[in-house]
Amino acid sequence: MEKISTFNGVAAPLKRGNVDTDQIIPAVYLKRITKTGFEDGLFANWRQQDADFVLNQETYKNSKILIAGPDFGTGSSREHAVWALRDFGFQAVFSSKFADIFRGNSGKQGLITGVITEDETERIWAVLEANPGIEAYVDLPNQTLRVGEITARFEIDEYTKWRLMEGLDDIGITLQNEAAIAAYEAKRESWKPRTLPAKGV
Repeated sequence: MEKISTFNGVAAPLKRGNVDTDQIIPAVYLKRITKTGFEDGLFANWRQQDADFVLNQETYKNSKILIAGPDFGTGSSREHAVWALRDFGFQAVFSSKFADIFRGNSGKQGLITGVITEDETERIWAVLEANPGIEAYVDLPNQTLRVGEITARFEIDEYTKWRLMEGLDDIGITLQNEAAIAAYEAKRESWKPRTLPAKGV
């Protein structure tokens, strides 16, 4: 996972609330056995049924920042929802409220989920509507989102912020203790259960 500090990119408005994970990526896409390549499933039903859906518009096809309505990521706990957003190119989603499990999954996969107020969301939507394709600027260390003349301070828990800034997923956190793990394995009694050997051993 790459470290995140500051970045900018086109901001896309998703003027919908109560967006659940099945709407983010329909269940039919969950049959795949990889962890990448889910960009075609992102909001697939909406993209197929509505030619004017925001991500079908040329202006927003390379968006990096999504400004969504309240209650984003509710429903089932599928990690695929985060993978689809990341594979499409999004680095951050901002909303006035996220489902807790979705926020947890996002932090582990390198996707910022910043909480802003509903008033800030509405004001940012207005700027995006008046200036399609405008870039937004995200400053994770200072927890600010800037779009045009609007600067909003977003909420994110300190532990997730630290993980994102250090570029640490669960495996990366575990590997911080690699020396201690190797030392334990080297002196572990032979009668104890063994972990699976590395390929080729």
